[in-house]
This record gives sequence, structure tokens and C-alpha cells, in this order.
Amino acid sequence: MDSGNGHQEPYRTNSVSRESSLGSSLSLSRSVPTLFITNDVDSESVSEAGDIGDRSLRRRHSSGRSSNRLFSSEDLLEQGVTDDTSRQEHDLRALNTTSSVVKPLPEHMTASPLPTKSLLSPETNNTVKKDEPVLPKSLEYISCLIHLAVFGILGAITRYLLQKLFGPSVARVTNDGSILYLDLPSNMVGSFLMGWFGVVFKADITRVSEFVAIGLSTGYLGSLTTFSGWNQKMLDLSADGKWLYAVLGFLLGLFLASYSIILGIETAKGFRWLLQRRASSSKEERNCCVEVNTFKSHIVSMTLMVVLLVVLLAVSATQLVKEFDKGTSEAQLWLGCLVAAPGVWLRWFLARLNGRGLGKDGQYLRWVPLGTVIANVAAASAMAALATLKKSVDTTICNTVASSIQFGLLGCLSTVSTLMAEFNAMRESDYPWRAYAYVSFTIAVSFIIGTVIYSVPVWVVGFS
Repeated sequence: MDSGNGHQEPYRTNSVSRESSLGSSLSLSRSVPTLFITNDVDSESVSEAGDIGDRSLRRRHSSGRSSNRLFSSEDLLEQGVTDDTSRQEHDLRALNTTSSVVKPLPEHMTASPLPTKSLLSPETNNTVKKDEPVLPKSLEYISCLIHLAVFGILGAITRYLLQKLFGPSVARVTNDGSILYLDLPSNMVGSFLMGWFGVVFKADITRVSEFVAIGLSTGYLGSLTTFSGWNQKMLDLSADGKWLYAVLGFLLGLFLASYSIILGIETAKGFRWLLQRRASSSKEERNCCVEVNTFKSHIVSMTLMVVLLVVLLAVSATQLVKEFDKGTSEAQLWLGCLVAAPGVWLRWFLARLNGRGLGKDGQYLRWVPLGTVIANVAAASAMAALATLKKSVDTTICNTVASSIQFGLLGCLSTVSTLMAEFNAMRESDYPWRAYAYVSFTIAVSFIIGTVIYSVPVWVVGFS
């Protein structure tokens, strides 16, 4: 805004002007304080580092509808830019009105004398073509849900196999009575792979298929890792009076998971550098040979995923019938696979809250991934409630069903890989303290609620 001495605060301005031969011009510009944009964009980007849910699909459709317009108020709100003065709002309304009534000038009067296309990256030049939605919005949602279900079940199975591999029955590295909890290897492996496929190579996978990218990062890696299982093991330790073990378990789990994603990012960057060096030495421009970018290819991909989902569910149901009465861990696995998909879907829908903030126009705490916080805290609280139920009822059927819901539904609802992606983005931002505040808040709230729901009844009633 203008001050009394005529000076003006620095502004970041984007303008598009068209000049006619008579010297008349129409200039369209928007101005937002630079510091405001920098802080707001940084806050939104770090909270969206892990996942943004179905907003990625809505952005594609909105970009497809607005490919022939300059910008609108919805575009500014989607980017986290809000106008806090009546003057800016008036200019924005005037701009939208003007862009709808002013006829475009002839081609020879609007062509730029500069080779502007060469100034843009190949991704920017192909933005309109790439962003145009191929499938109807309803089919896109169905395809996303199918991919999330398939990858979520595969992630839960992988988590179970890692528990068995590093658990007391095979490698004897992890167990329920120490700070090396059973889900520690899966949280480390999932965080490491998130550095590869959820950070460094996510854009490359998205160019092949956005649904595969969502299924891989949100579905598989999100379900491979579990925050609720981690929190519950620490509650078990505290309920047994091992408070020091519980604190060390949180610290060790956070340390190993955070450095796992860092290691994943650095190794993925090194591998990408090798690929780029090899491509530059061969002097050949290699494009991806497989891209799901047509209606037919999308339908074929979705059909294959449906078939795979049916097979996974059929196998799980068949094995469950054989193992349910025995009350074994295999029965918990197969029933957990049957209820895993709703947990992934709910986490994906909650992810739309990431980067939205609180208050009017989301001006408060935009840097907090609210969707991830809600998913992790809710899953940890529900898991604590089921743990209390198992101790109070103490029957084979109750233990099997409750443990299956804990492993499948709640294990897939909560996530450590997304948590670590957001933690790492905040740590590398201009406000690194936010990373530790975010993780500390999530852990503290989940543990306190879990203590009230689980540990207190154990202490009062005296469950064995």
C-alpha cells in the first residue's frame, strides 16, 4: 500500500498487455505483496508435500476448464492467495468481467516478437495438453479408489511380511516388549521408498499415470507404514510401567524414519543423476514408452486393476474362512486385507485438508497438514479403544476381529511415510522449527488420548 512519503512496498506483478496500432492498450495485472506470497506459498507447499487427496483431480478439471482464460478468483484461492483489501477484490472482479466481454485482437496484433515458447520448459509448453482430463470426473474418482484399494492391500501385506521377517520368529530383531517395535522396519522401508517414489520420481511416475502415482505413494507406501501401530506399542510399554522405553521408542522411531526418507531422497537423486548423465552421453532424447494418457489406455488400466482387486479380495476371503476359527495371525492378516481399502480411502479424502489452514480463507496454520494429523490421531485413538476392548472381552473371536481392524483399517488409515515427507519438507523450509512442532504435536496428542483410553483402564481395572 502507499505510504505518506510516496514510497511503495515491493510487489510481485504479473501482467499481460495487448497493444493495437492506434496506441490503445489493455493491461491486466495482479499485485500481491512479495513477503505475503512467499510465506503463504511456503506454508502451503510444505503441508502438501505428502498428499493433497482428491484436490489433485479437481485441479486437473479446473485447469482444463480454464485453459483459455487468464485467471480468476478461484485460481487465486487455489494457490493460497487471498485479497485482504476491497481495492484488490474490485480489481479482480473487474478483470473477470473485462476478460469475458473484450473481444480478442487479431493474431498479427497479439503475436509477440520474442520466441517466448523457447523460454518455457517442455513441461510448461505441454501443460494444457497434459492437464486436459481424459476421463470424466466420476470415472477418475472410481479409478483412484480402485488403485488406492489395490496398492493399500499390497502395502498391508508387505507390512505383515516385514513384521514376520524381523520379528521374534525369524530374525529376532523386533518384538513387542522393546523400543524396537514390530512396525519399525516397515516404517523405515516405507519412508525410504517415499523418498524415491513419493518425492524424487513422483513427477516422472505421474507423467506415466497419475493414478499409479497416487496408488503408489498414498496407497502402497501409506499403508506399508503405520503411525497408529507405532503409538500403540509405546502405549503398551507405558501401561507396563516402562515409561523410559516408551519415550526412547518415540525418539528412535522418529530418528530412524526421518533419516530413512533423507537416505531415500539422496540415493534417488544420485540415481537420477546417473540416468541423466547416461542420457546426455548417448545424445538421445528418450521419452517414456508407456503413458496412460488416452481414454482407451485408462479403461484398460482400470480393468486390470479391478481384476487384481477382485483376486486379492477373493484370496483373502478364501484364506480367512480357513484360518478364522484358529485365531492365528494369518486370520488377522486376511481379514485385515478385506478392511484395508476403507482406511486408505478415508486417509485420501482427509488429505484434501492439507494446506487449507484454519479460519476465514484459511489464513491460520496453513503449514499444518490437517488431513494427516486427523488421520493419524483418529487411527491411534481408535486403535487404543480396540486394545482396551480386547483386554476387557478377551475371547478368540474378539481378538481376531479387533486385531484385524487394527492391522488393516487403522493401519492403513494412519501413515508414517506421508508424515516423514511433510516433516522433511518443513525441515528444509525457511521455518525448520515447524517440522519438530508438527511431529511433536501429533505424537503428544495421540499418546495422551491413548493413555486416557487404554492405559488408564488397564491401571484401574488391572488387566493382565
